[in-house]
Amino acid sequence: MSMATAGYDDGTIRCDDHGITIRRSYPWGSKTIPYASIKGTETLALTGANQVRRWRIWGSGDFVHWWNFDPHRPKKDTALVLDLGRRVRPTITPDDAAAVARIITAHRKGRWGRTSPR
Repeated sequence: MSMATAGYDDGTIRCDDHGITIRRSYPWGSKTIPYASIKGTETLALTGANQVRRWRIWGSGDFVHWWNFDPHRPKKDTALVLDLGRRVRPTITPDDAAAVARIITAHRKGRWGRTSPR
C-alpha cells in the first residue's frame, strides 16, 4: 500500500487494499465493500438539524441510510455516506472520517488523477 492509500483500522471500520470492511454492519457480521463499488461519498455532519442522527446506534430510520452498530456514535460529529448506486446507503462513523474519505478518494483516482467511473 502506498503512503497515499495507507491502511486504516479503528476497530469498527477498516480500509485496506481491497476495500472497506464495516464491522457490525449487521447483527451477524461484517460487510466488505470493494472501492470499485463506491460511486461516491458524502460527508454528513451530525450536528444541527442532523444531531438526532448521532443517536441512531444501528439500523435505519429513513430507509436510505444504513448505520452499522457503533455505540460511540453519540460522541462523534461526522459520518460518511457511501453511495453504492442503490437506494440504501451504508453510513459510517469512523473515528477519523477525513482519513477514511482520503483513502476512498485515493483508491478511486485513476492513473491521471481523474476519478474512475467504477
